[in-house]
Amino acid sequence: MLIAAAAIIAGFAILIWSADLFIEGAAAIARNLGMSPIVIGMTIVSIGTSAPEILVSLTAALAGSGDLAIGNAMGSNIANIGLVLGLTLLITPLVLLRSTVKKELLILMAATVAVWLMLADNVLSGPEGWLSMSAMVGVLIYFTRTQVKDTQLQQESEEEPQPQLASTRAWLTFAAGLLLLIVSSRMLVWGAVIVAHQLGISELLVGLTVIAVGTSLPELAATVASALRGHTDLAIGNVIGSNLFNLLAVMAIPGIVSAQSLAPAVLSRDYPAMALMTLLLGAMVYFGRRRKAAPPGHSYLGRMAGVLLVSIYALYYYLLYLSL
Repeated sequence: MLIAAAAIIAGFAILIWSADLFIEGAAAIARNLGMSPIVIGMTIVSIGTSAPEILVSLTAALAGSGDLAIGNAMGSNIANIGLVLGLTLLITPLVLLRSTVKKELLILMAATVAVWLMLADNVLSGPEGWLSMSAMVGVLIYFTRTQVKDTQLQQESEEEPQPQLASTRAWLTFAAGLLLLIVSSRMLVWGAVIVAHQLGISELLVGLTVIAVGTSLPELAATVASALRGHTDLAIGNVIGSNLFNLLAVMAIPGIVSAQSLAPAVLSRDYPAMALMTLLLGAMVYFGRRRKAAPPGHSYLGRMAGVLLVSIYALYYYLLYLSL
């Protein structure tokens, strides 16, 4: 038990550090190849901050722990809105250009409904997994083509710190980050499965809580950093992009590896909670335009919105506690 707990702690620490190395190396390689800052941010950085979820999901699925992988994807989405965005709003309010996030939010809501309908039979199959992954590729291409024309996002992306590494060092950093991501994800999944079995709780519950919060830490760091720099559209874009990636790519991985039968609680408790948080975020952005602090064409999300999101996130954890 102590060894497993140590593996979880060490796995998280190495996972977060290696994700930074992976992003730094990949972004530097892209920069050396002449990619623009906004394309790097919308693709490499977005995928890189979801790298922990991807590797943990793949490792868990290959180890036969599909519930852990699915719980990780859904729990990360709930944590990204309730915890990451909620804590960010408690630190600093966000003033958003509605046109910047409107399409992304609509796509996230549509994807949430589509995946829910796909999972209605309580099975995540291989074809469904590949369909979701293909949709994610299409969404990435669409975002890159549309957002590269957004002058405000371009300006914010250019102001973000860009890694500057020589070609050889960039490739070594990228390779080291990827290798450590793989090793740390295996440590984390092994420790989580052992702890779940010894405590007599489900792997789904471990994925929804401990693993989800731990793998959401890169998003928390990226979102808070962007918000404190005044790059509010990038801050909420991190959350929306990460949730889309978790929903369409990370959750698809277990089905691609092998067909997964879902635990009853997935569609009766966890997926509705994730959908509710997504709907609430959309409502906050929509009604935020009526706030006095919102300039024309913008939405204002203040600290009371942060209190509401964190409170709902805490209530969800209380429901999980009651299910033990």
